[in-house]
Amino acid sequence: MALRRGNPSWTSGKVAEIRPASMPTEFETVTRSLRLDQKGYVKSQQLREWCSLNKNRCYVPEWLLAEWEMQVNADHFDATGGYREHC
Repeated sequence: MALRRGNPSWTSGKVAEIRPASMPTEFETVTRSLRLDQKGYVKSQQLREWCSLNKNRCYVPEWLLAEWEMQVNADHFDATGGYREHC
């Protein structure tokens, strides 16, 4: 029997499985646990402390870093521009 090429689900009319939404970032998890909306980010001392401790290894929005005048250490990035450690 000859090998069939292509996606068998496509040819049989089956719908591909829907993947779940990607996992939230650690930043999103923290802001949810603190019950903050975007307007409350700048005023939150707890979020500011978390960002100060984790800005070099976790995603923090650039506008928020700029607002708090925080700098990210570029040594924590890999060659592709991504974080070495994922949060």
